[in-house]
Amino acid sequence: MNARAIFTVASLMLVPLTSQALTLNDDFNLELTLAAVSDYRSRGVSQTLGDPALQAGATLIHGSGLYVGAWTSNVDYGFDYKTRQEVDYYAGWYWQATDAISLDLGYLKYSYPKEGQFNMSEVYAILDLYGVKLSVNYSSDSPNAFGKDQDTLYSYLGYSFTLPAEVGVELRLGYNDVKDPAFWATNGDNRDAYYEWEAKLTREFVGVTWGLSYIDTDLKKSECMSWYGYDDLCSATVVVSASKAF
Repeated sequence: MNARAIFTVASLMLVPLTSQALTLNDDFNLELTLAAVSDYRSRGVSQTLGDPALQAGATLIHGSGLYVGAWTSNVDYGFDYKTRQEVDYYAGWYWQATDAISLDLGYLKYSYPKEGQFNMSEVYAILDLYGVKLSVNYSSDSPNAFGKDQDTLYSYLGYSFTLPAEVGVELRLGYNDVKDPAFWATNGDNRDAYYEWEAKLTREFVGVTWGLSYIDTDLKKSECMSWYGYDDLCSATVVVSASKAF
C-alpha cells in the first residue's frame, strides 16, 4: 500500500454525502452504506489486484427481521477479464434475542457483469454471542479454475470488543475449503483449503468510521499463483478503510 492509495481513500470519504436514512413507515427502514478501502480483500485475497475500491450497499429491513438488499464494489481480476464490478444480492432474516445474542440467516448471490462464469450463490448463518461470531457460508455452485461448479465451505470465528477512547477491535480467523485440490506448491504438493485472518482497529471521527486492518493468509506464493493467477494477492497487507452508514 502506498501514500497515494491512503490519500485516495481519505479524500473520497470526505466528499459531502447527500444520502440519508429513510424510514419508510412503521414497518420498513432503508439502510444505506458507503465505503472506500485501499484494497478490497475477500477471505484474505485481493479482488482488485491490490488497488483501492469504492463500495456501496442498500438494505430494506422489515420490523420482523426480514431483509433484502444489494451491495457493489469495483473489482479487477487482471488478464483479459472484462468485468470491473461485483454486484451482490441478498435476502435473509435477522433475529435478536438480546443486545448480546443474535442470529442471521440468509441467501447471497454474487454476480459479475460481462463475466458470468464467476457468478455464484451461497447460504449463510451467523451466530453472535456476546461479541463472539461464528459464521458458516456454503455454496454448491462456486466456479473453479476448470470452469466447473463445486462445493465450497467458508467459516470463520470472530470476536469484537471496544478499547478505551472508543477504539473498536475486530478479530477474525477464517477457513476456506474448496473441496478439491486447488492450491499447488512448487514441490508438487497441493491442498484444498487455507486459513486467513484479520485484525482490525476502528474509530469514528467526523461522522466516518475509519479502519486499519492487518490481513494475511497461509497460502504460499506458488499456491496463490496456481489458483488466482498472481502470486501477490494472498500475501500479508495493511488495509485502510473509511465507511459511513445511514
